[in-house]
Amino acid sequence: MKADILIRGCTVLTMVHGEVISKGMIVVKDGLITYVGEEQRTPPVDADEVIEAQGKVAMPGLVNCHTHVPMSIMRGVAEDQELEIWLTRSIWPLEAKLTAKDIYDGALLSCLEMIKNGVTCFSDMYFHEDVVAMAVEKSGLRAVLAPGIIEGGDPERGEHMLEEAVKVVKKYHGYANGRIRTQIGPHAAYTCSPNLLRRIRDVALSLGVGIHIHLAESRETVRLVRRMYGKGEVSFLKSLGLLGPDVLAAHGVHLTRREILTLARYGVKISYNPVSNMKLASGIPRVKEMLEFGVTVGMGTDGPASNNSLDMLETVKAASLLQKIRYMDPTVIPVKKALEMATIGGARALGVGHMIGTLEPAKRADIILIDFRKPHLTPVHNVYANIVYSARGSDVDTVIVDGRILMRDRVVETLDEGEVRRKAQKTAKRLLSDRL
Repeated sequence: MKADILIRGCTVLTMVHGEVISKGMIVVKDGLITYVGEEQRTPPVDADEVIEAQGKVAMPGLVNCHTHVPMSIMRGVAEDQELEIWLTRSIWPLEAKLTAKDIYDGALLSCLEMIKNGVTCFSDMYFHEDVVAMAVEKSGLRAVLAPGIIEGGDPERGEHMLEEAVKVVKKYHGYANGRIRTQIGPHAAYTCSPNLLRRIRDVALSLGVGIHIHLAESRETVRLVRRMYGKGEVSFLKSLGLLGPDVLAAHGVHLTRREILTLARYGVKISYNPVSNMKLASGIPRVKEMLEFGVTVGMGTDGPASNNSLDMLETVKAASLLQKIRYMDPTVIPVKKALEMATIGGARALGVGHMIGTLEPAKRADIILIDFRKPHLTPVHNVYANIVYSARGSDVDTVIVDGRILMRDRVVETLDEGEVRRKAQKTAKRLLSDRL
């Protein structure tokens, strides 16, 4: 049977038990990986598309576990502020002005940026996720979309947002040939009432989808929840029956050891977002203990307004280095574990580990090629170390999602890069016109 894509001559990181294949070959048919191994150990393969990948490293696409992609049009407008001020004085007033078209333009810009940085799957929480789904479909990426819900003391608003979220979940779960999955996204314990959170838990279970929520992001939000309910965030969510293996909690910066054990017991997943946490001075989470206690941890950039970049390779490096400082131990989060968290760990956190996150037969063909023919990637003593500590998003040469080539030789084939940037710039200028 003729293959769709044949990649040969590359080093392959399968992300399966640290396996590294020299002079490797990958065969793709109907969106699936059908062979991964040494080129010399298989008969010649006939394929519609042959990628000669000498000097490159093939690996699973990077998984961005937590972001807010439409916020790319706010990049750089709210700098050097504490989280609460950043949200209430800068971001939320701007978000109140956003139209569906604004959100689409921002989402498409972020999809473009992620393709160029080797991200093949991302998890988003925002409103108007229906138009985000349109951007994902057009770009060719894979995504888990969570329509955001912020009650903010207005029960009618919360109920309306939940109703809209249900519509999005029902319409887009499995959309774009299965590349889009959905969750429900209550913003946080301090912006959604107990009654609404209980409703969200019931609705998520009835629809068979997960929950994406911010958790223990800053000291102030932790104190706020304790003042509101007389208990910590984890205990509060546990009392509502919200915790479970279908929950993805973003940040988890200020969790105690006991709270981490509780999350592990309930199978809650964590998205570790080191660059955003540093920029907002939110703190450094106890990732070493999370992993030791058995919590599944993925990595995220957070939104491009609180990070300013969707470069997951930057995130991987920061994630490892920050934990070394947190514990004053250079052995914490070694290179293989760091890259694991950005691939198979992220896929498991999003509930798609059975589909993506490793390169092995029967998994979907989400593959990136990193060009190692660069001064900063030479020499190669440890390919994992080169990727985690030396590589940049701009080193990604080729991106394949679901067996479709989205970028080849740094040229994105699914989007008009110039047009996407021009429209996003125009949208951002209009949005901020009254502040100029």
